[in-house]
Amino acid sequence: MNLFKKTAVFTDIHFGNKSNSTSHNQDCLEFVEWAIATAKKHNCETGIFCGDWHHHRASININTLNYSLQALEKLASGFSQFFFIPGNHDLYYRDKRDVQSAEWARNIKGITIVNDFFNEGDVSIVPWLVGDDHKKLKKIEAKYMFGHFELPHFYMNAMIKMPDQGEATSSDLVGVEHVFSGHFHKRQSQGNITYTGNCFPHNYSDAHDDERGLMILEWGSESTFIAWPNAPKYRKYKLSDLLDSPEKLLSEKMFCRVDLDIDISYEEASFIKETFVDQYKLRDLTLIPIKKQEHDQEFSGEINFESVDTIVSSQLTQVESDFYDPKLLMEIYRNL
Repeated sequence: MNLFKKTAVFTDIHFGNKSNSTSHNQDCLEFVEWAIATAKKHNCETGIFCGDWHHHRASININTLNYSLQALEKLASGFSQFFFIPGNHDLYYRDKRDVQSAEWARNIKGITIVNDFFNEGDVSIVPWLVGDDHKKLKKIEAKYMFGHFELPHFYMNAMIKMPDQGEATSSDLVGVEHVFSGHFHKRQSQGNITYTGNCFPHNYSDAHDDERGLMILEWGSESTFIAWPNAPKYRKYKLSDLLDSPEKLLSEKMFCRVDLDIDISYEEASFIKETFVDQYKLRDLTLIPIKKQEHDQEFSGEINFESVDTIVSSQLTQVESDFYDPKLLMEIYRNL
């Protein structure tokens, strides 16, 4: 028997992001409410969350916890069954799954926490990989797999690709017809693997890219994606373009960074910001002076990007000191 007939899938909501911002948490709750209503409209009996429910792994703000609980209770009652994969942000230790921030959700009837490899009805649900877990992937054969993978050569954001760290790769997943994953917020596909994209844009890494929201998957059919119409958006504009047609470029709940490509006074800048924020109900509008060297500077050769983990690991292993042990520093970093 198949695990589902039709499922609604979303990922990387990050309750508690933006320093436990109430507006962000409210966005998260409203997204969940919209996702449940949309899933019911499409006759989805099953829901799957692919990781990173909370943003902070070390602690949860009480206000954030309240929003988090409300959302999980709504999901439990909104689906016949709901599968929840803890992501790396949910784990207290990045390299082991002993403690995770939504453990209490297993006491909510209807929520199934997937903290170990789960296989049923030609579906495999895989937790965040730790240790030698990646070696198990080649042995899995399934029609569908859902997980929170950190696979190389996929975009972590609009510009930077994940480097190959010698662990799980796309070639380990050849036994699965289609893999759907959370973790990287940009929606993208390579071969049989699809990163579904996060629930809604979270920062300027998502600027001008609104391919976020909910995935609907009917057994044996192609997946479809639906964007949350009330999602906040991030945009980067030049002031000259913005002044020409603000009604076409601005919308409610938008975050904007505006490059000052024309000379204006401080008073004019303040007037523009206050007027646009009020008129279009923006979340934020930041005016940014353009430095002259940004126009004049030229680059030659190839620019290589590294992940934060790669950069930090490289710096820590190069520490030479009589007082600090590089191996101990690495162990502390891995446990953050």
